[in-house]
Amino acid sequence: MARRGSVTVFLALILSLLLTLVCSSIESVRMAAARTQILNGLDIGLYSLFGQYDKEILKDYDLFVLDGSGGGDKLNMAAVYDNLESYMKPILRQNSQKLSIAQGGFTGYRLLTDDGGEVFYQQVTRYMQDTLGSQGVQLLLQRMKGREEQTKEAEERGQQAESGNALESYDSEMDSAAKNSQAAMEEAQQNQNGEASDGTQGNGDDFTSAPEPVPVENPITIIRRIRKMGILELVIPRGKGVSDNSVSKGTLVSGRNIQQGMPMYGGGTKDDSYTSQVLFQQYLMDKLGNYQKPAAAGLRYQVEYVLGGKDDDIGNLKSVANKLLLIREGVNFASLMADSAKRAQAQALALAIASGFLIPPAATIIEGALLLCWSFAESVLDVRELFDGGKVALIKSAADWQLSLENLPRLLEGLDSVRKSSDKGMTYEDYLQVLLLTAGRENKIKWAMDMIELTIRTAGGRAGFCLDSCIVAIEASVDVKANKRKTFTAIRQYCYD
Repeated sequence: MARRGSVTVFLALILSLLLTLVCSSIESVRMAAARTQILNGLDIGLYSLFGQYDKEILKDYDLFVLDGSGGGDKLNMAAVYDNLESYMKPILRQNSQKLSIAQGGFTGYRLLTDDGGEVFYQQVTRYMQDTLGSQGVQLLLQRMKGREEQTKEAEERGQQAESGNALESYDSEMDSAAKNSQAAMEEAQQNQNGEASDGTQGNGDDFTSAPEPVPVENPITIIRRIRKMGILELVIPRGKGVSDNSVSKGTLVSGRNIQQGMPMYGGGTKDDSYTSQVLFQQYLMDKLGNYQKPAAAGLRYQVEYVLGGKDDDIGNLKSVANKLLLIREGVNFASLMADSAKRAQAQALALAIASGFLIPPAATIIEGALLLCWSFAESVLDVRELFDGGKVALIKSAADWQLSLENLPRLLEGLDSVRKSSDKGMTYEDYLQVLLLTAGRENKIKWAMDMIELTIRTAGGRAGFCLDSCIVAIEASVDVKANKRKTFTAIRQYCYD
């Protein structure tokens, strides 16, 4: 009997250990199920939250953002978190573990305007890469690289031509000639008066007067007056209107103190590669308005704003027109220097002007001023053609030249009659693309955000909309109680990528 009893106790001990193991395994499975349920609830909550992306911004600008202001003008992360919890709670209730949220919040979030707009920039470049594909990106790069190099060279030539002091040297020579002529006349007058006081007077054959200047039409004086005219008056064709819309820059992203996100792990690195810059400028050309395709709301010439940064359409258009004029002047000046026939015409006219003013040694200086004025006048026609929707060859041949030296003094009389479009040339928008590439990266980003924000405010009827309330990534942390005993902490990230 004693032996049977000892066996029963031993089995009871074994069974109790097995029962404890089974119960522990069941509890472990229940806790694992609870953890899985909590993580699923947080994932579904974040997916549902980010599923409320701003449809207007996606439609117009292909940007995925969550408006964290709830329709207001300030970021409201408390309301965003409450929204997240509202999606989690139904998921947590679908479990026998009696799961309940104890506390939670966001441990990080990223806004579209963070890092000086780098978040915005990278989302744009990713969108363009996905849209164009690798082959489309390569074609775009090839087209833009050649244009950029030629345009930079042309702008440098234009700056060199303007800074070469050709007109200043011309002024100096003309002033010197005028003073010498005046001195000669005074001396001759004094000699005449002296002879009269002596009671002597020579006959007409003995009196020798100073040679009279030969009258020559000098276009430099006329072009100098034209250069002082308003740039838009010169380059905007007759009948073409100009918007006078304006905005207070202090209310936009670049002019106010913007809200900042909370640092979170996994932030993107700065991408300032040439490829990304080409993709970004192409995006701006596709999404923003310009003089040829004005925007429907806000500032009409938005690409021009990105280039000029002025608070009104007229100011931005002037800025672009001056840049275009400088580029064209550099190209045209180089074309004149390479054209022996036109150089010969300029030399002949310069010598005639110098002889007329009795300063033959100044012919070289006058020639330089003539070439500068000629290239300027030709550039006025070029830019006017661009604003009229035509094309202008970046590098001109003799056949592309429009203005003859004889018609130079009558530039204002034939602004529209002599200009012509080149089939193989570049349009106004082509030149804008090149100008965007040469513009500063930081200004392009913040001023592009200005225009997107302004358009949504004015066209969408959302007067308080702010881009710095737009969320693109969140890291959430939630503490959840299971069976009112054990607390689990779940952390998850979600971003538009």
